[in-house]
Amino acid sequence: MSALEVTDLTVRFAGLTALDAVGFTVRPGSIHAVIGPNGAGKSTCFNVLSGVYRATSGSVRFGGADLTRMPPHRIAALGVARTFQNIALSRFQSVEDNVMLGRHRLTRAGFVGAGLRLPFARREDTRHRARVRDIARFVGVSEYLDAPVGMLSYGVQKRVELARALAMEPKLLLLDEPVAGMNGGERRAMAEVIVAARADLDISILLVEHDMGMVMRLADEVTVLDFGRRIAAGTPTEVQRDPEVIRAYLGVQAADAADAADSAGAAAGSESETA
Repeated sequence: MSALEVTDLTVRFAGLTALDAVGFTVRPGSIHAVIGPNGAGKSTCFNVLSGVYRATSGSVRFGGADLTRMPPHRIAALGVARTFQNIALSRFQSVEDNVMLGRHRLTRAGFVGAGLRLPFARREDTRHRARVRDIARFVGVSEYLDAPVGMLSYGVQKRVELARALAMEPKLLLLDEPVAGMNGGERRAMAEVIVAARADLDISILLVEHDMGMVMRLADEVTVLDFGRRIAAGTPTEVQRDPEVIRAYLGVQAADAADAADSAGAAAGSESETA
């Protein structure tokens, strides 16, 4: 397994700095979360990592490969898969066919062989569809395999998109707000699938998410962005208590209150020792 190393990543759009020298490392086999208020640069970061945007400066390395200037299809070929904040599925195709799209990078038959339904292409298609059914069961959407995606609930569609990403057999999975718009039960089900994917499929996961409860339960490490800068990093517990993070989410008064509470606690502890 390989680490994802993001170093001094800077992105500018016509003078606007969307990311300013951001850096973090996703350790092999870990769940790493990138959080921050709206406009912090989270989606821009994801778009650079997946090759949609080009960085102005800095680097992104995965294993021995430099992803910084690679197009999306080459990054995907290295085993990096992603989901999207807004569902990106073909509404009129079945769940099975949508998930099959994730097998594209693993297909060897080619356009002609598949189009002519040559024997080796049919055998390969059978193997891939068997794997798609396995993944659908893993994610919990196997009962919908024949249904057009557009007829399914929003929560099920989000799981179908996750299934398509897993169908790529990734080494690194990028999840862009995987539980956005879901109800409580759907969020819990998705969280269980994410944990199982890390454990059973032996992959690393980088997620952007606004559900702080989910982030604090799932993430091994958290990177916090605000206005394109990294303002904090560490374990969920460390990040939760960081004054800069509290200030970014709740405002200056809340951060000052947190500082005061910590100071009072430290003072009480000192007095106790003296006594």
